[in-house]
Amino acid sequence: MVDLTELNNHIISEVGIDLTVNFDKEYLVNTEILELTKIEVHGNIVKNSNNDNILSCVAKGRMLIKDAISFEPVEYPFEIEIIDEVIENFESDANSLDIKEILWQNIVLEIPLKFTVEKDLSKFQGDGWKLISEDELKEQNNPFNDLKSKLGEE
Repeated sequence: MVDLTELNNHIISEVGIDLTVNFDKEYLVNTEILELTKIEVHGNIVKNSNNDNILSCVAKGRMLIKDAISFEPVEYPFEIEIIDEVIENFESDANSLDIKEILWQNIVLEIPLKFTVEKDLSKFQGDGWKLISEDELKEQNNPFNDLKSKLGEE
């Protein structure tokens, strides 16, 4: 919770933010996030020319997600820069603000569609197939080159 009393009464021009935010397991339901570390938030809240409260901060943390190739849990570090976020629409009373919902919306946007730490793709193969990297795809001895030549494509 951030106290905005002095900012709203124009006693100070900005409120500094230096917080650690924890998210309960309920937040992780229906997301790709398996686990979320404490989020470190540093920044400030100021008034703009329209007398709106504006949040500018950086949030850092780590999320545990599934690897796109191995499906094993992997750690994904992230850093979110939130700038000029008008916070009038978020839940607050006249003199305090809980920025947790603003952070959560930005964290959800930070979840990667695909992320892998796998380097050795040789263990991902089966009967008549194997997983190859982008570099292998471009090489001359690409296993698909035989198919292309049989189909008359180059």
